[in-house]
Amino acid sequence: MRTFVSAVAVLVGLVLAAAAVPAMWVDRNIVQEDGFVAFTAPLGKDPAFQERLAAASVGSLAADRIPAALTGLVTPILESAAQSLTSMPGYPDAWTETLRKSHRLNFPGPGAVPAEGATALTLDLAPLVGLVAKQVADATTLPLEAPDQLLITMGQPEHRQVLDRVAAFAPMGYAVAAGALIAFALAFVAARRRWAVLAGIGLGTLLLAGAWTLAADAAGRAVTATSSGNEVAEIFKSEFVVAAGSSFGQWVLAAAIVGGVLLAAGLVLRVVGGRRRA
Repeated sequence: MRTFVSAVAVLVGLVLAAAAVPAMWVDRNIVQEDGFVAFTAPLGKDPAFQERLAAASVGSLAADRIPAALTGLVTPILESAAQSLTSMPGYPDAWTETLRKSHRLNFPGPGAVPAEGATALTLDLAPLVGLVAKQVADATTLPLEAPDQLLITMGQPEHRQVLDRVAAFAPMGYAVAAGALIAFALAFVAARRRWAVLAGIGLGTLLLAGAWTLAADAAGRAVTATSSGNEVAEIFKSEFVVAAGSSFGQWVLAAAIVGGVLLAAGLVLRVVGGRRRA
């Protein structure tokens, strides 16, 4: 009976761990605002993405906010701003604020109303446009006002439901992880052969590492397959998928190392215990 209880507890713990690890990664790197900003901030350093960001930011000003009589004067300044946007002193802060505003649009919090037309991921480039507008205003004394929002959307409208479910479930990962640890502790206490519990948890963790890798690859391909028709969104999406795969891969590697150590420890205890009985 004790062996059965121990085996069931190990299986329950592994099932809980299978859901807990991805959920905790998503919560820390996507759902939490500070985590999202820290995770996506390096994406703003990609040269191709910077070029598209600059073009989108400058284009939003040139479209309808500059009087026709001043177009000849302002256009060279806008072109210069497009080339130097990412090297401006205020660019890092503007990019960080872009990420924060974008996160609040996608994860508005309890009781808040999502932005109209929001899809799976929305980038609000207004802080970057404001940076360009300030440079133009300083150079021409033209009172140029940036738009309150400049939304770049990714995915399709139905992806909002998926995002909402992810935001609701991901924070539960910590409680699920605690449940997995309790199950493993119960298995260890109830076991007649504790080496078998360690080996079983280790082997199961190695198998989960493989399953997580396959699932992450499949999720990356699914995200990449979606199309928004916007170059800025497409570049951001591609870079985001690569960064997410790399970051989650580090978690998987850590789990695989822990699994290997537990498996080895269990086998060592089995050998040592066998020698003592002999």
